[in-house]
Amino acid sequence: MRVTTHNAYQNVIFSLQRRQQDLQTSQEQLTTGKRVAKPSDDPVAAARAERALAAMTRADAHQRALEAARTATQLAETALGDAGELIQQARETLLAAGNPTYSDGERGMLVQTLQALRQQLLGVANRGDGTGNYLFGGQGTASPPFVETGAGSVAYQGSAGDTRVASNESIGTSLDGELTWLQAPTAAAGVTVSVFDVLDTAIGQLSAGGATDAQVAAAVKTGVGDLDTFHAHLLSVRARTGEALNRMDQVELRIADGKLAAQNERSSAEDLDMVQAISDFQNQQTGYDAALRAYSMVQKLSLFNYISG
Repeated sequence: MRVTTHNAYQNVIFSLQRRQQDLQTSQEQLTTGKRVAKPSDDPVAAARAERALAAMTRADAHQRALEAARTATQLAETALGDAGELIQQARETLLAAGNPTYSDGERGMLVQTLQALRQQLLGVANRGDGTGNYLFGGQGTASPPFVETGAGSVAYQGSAGDTRVASNESIGTSLDGELTWLQAPTAAAGVTVSVFDVLDTAIGQLSAGGATDAQVAAAVKTGVGDLDTFHAHLLSVRARTGEALNRMDQVELRIADGKLAAQNERSSAEDLDMVQAISDFQNQQTGYDAALRAYSMVQKLSLFNYISG
């Protein structure tokens, strides 16, 4: 078989070009730190990296949802704490109003204090979360969930239940206002009390002129008992919000662990082993230099060069 000088040189040039291209690819990988820059570099690794990236994106979305839920729950926990303080003030005021030595005028001033505390409690019940929603709006309402009725009581116009964020775990962002404020369970089966009805009843009885000491004492005893019942219920609801915050901390740890695992998977699929890559690059560079020197030496072994020499 005859091999022409031209074909031999051409094959060597093609080989040198491939070596140069491999060297350039290695240099680009070292520069970017990525072994897989595009799917064609390694389809299987690229698919692994894409799945890991999707998992990281989901983790970020879950984290944002968790932060929204945590903020709302913290605000609700603070609101319940404020309500507890107002209940205690109302209880102390109610006890003071039962003093048999007070005149109707003195007792009337305490009644005004009770009315002010009731309005403050209504404000807490209608407290917003800063994003246009209400902490005790249940499953959502465009307006304050608690409203004054014509009968002088408070009604709930929100949707029963609570709202939850879209996440891999069920996390609430609001509380059922009706259960929280209007349906505190009592010792009697199936009987509940509303904090607003309790205060309205006490205010009405203490405002009535000419009430006997026995009637005042009975009103105070009933009101204080119902306030204590409601306060115990409020503490129970607040404890549940505390448990929810603790659970969110655990959920956050699981989200962080999942995201870290996805980051490691993505790195394993597409990142470059720098130590091995540097070694390979040096070997490729040495081989390319040797090939260039060999070609330059062989190129001189031409018959025409020999004759002319």
